[in-house]
Order: sequence, then structure tokens, then C-alpha cells
Amino acid sequence: MAENCYCCSGKPYQACCEPYHKGDLAAPSSEALMRSRYTAYCLRKWAYILNTYADEPRQALTEAMLAENADEQIWLHLSIIPSPLLTSDQVEFKAFYAISRQCYVLHETSDFIMEHGQWRYTTGKLHDDTGKLNIGRNDPCFCDSGKKHKQCCLKRF
Repeated sequence: MAENCYCCSGKPYQACCEPYHKGDLAAPSSEALMRSRYTAYCLRKWAYILNTYADEPRQALTEAMLAENADEQIWLHLSIIPSPLLTSDQVEFKAFYAISRQCYVLHETSDFIMEHGQWRYTTGKLHDDTGKLNIGRNDPCFCDSGKKHKQCCLKRF
């Protein structure tokens, strides 16, 4: 397990997303749920991801569908994009990942609802910059570490 939680909060996993994954606590905000879902993707916790969908979209999904093609993905970094235009039930983020030594970004504004007393994911709008990244080995790393890409996230895949 990484020292810090995969959601890039800077907190240890045990004090961040693990209580949500175990069912000990419910995510207190849409952002906390989004972070815990990202971490669940990193850890391949398909049941948790499925259970955090709102009732309606969850009807069309299975754990197997969520896991499909996941073996190829290596999740690298999560950035929350602050925006004064978003409501408390929306989160804009960039999730960086790699497939076959190529880097990609998923840039989405996600919508959440409060359902059965818990935050649930409903849907998301992909932004135009979602897709393959053209990042050179000597470019700054997208994780804001201050290191070159080749000395940072490139080493993880």
C-alpha cells in the first residue's frame, strides 16, 4: 500500500478512503465520494464502485463490466479542479493513467446526488482534453511533483 492514499489527498489510506471502502463511514461530500471511487479503481474494488452509483445507472452495470479492460490500466494521479461555477453536487477532476506505456487523462465534471442518505455518482461530462497525452520524458510531470516526467510517474509503469 502506498504511504499516502491514491486519491492524492496527502493523507494515509487508512485515514482517508479506507473507512469508506470498508463501509465504516459514508463519504461526507461529493468530492470525498469521488476521491474514494478513484482510489477504488486503483485498488480494483469493483463492488464498492458499483455500490456508489445512484440506483438508476447501477441497474445497467455489473462488477464484471466495471472490471473489463481494467488490467491494462495503471492509475497514476488525481487532480481536483476547483471551480466557483460548480455546485456541491459536482466535482471536476483530471485522472491520469497509463495503458501500454502511454499516458492518458480522463477530464470529467461528475454529477452526484444524495440518495438513501449517501452521496452517489450519477453521470459525468467528459471535457475536450480527455484522451492520450503527448508528454515528453523531460517535460514536468503532470502530478505537480516538480520533477521531470521520466523521474516521476513514468517510473511507475
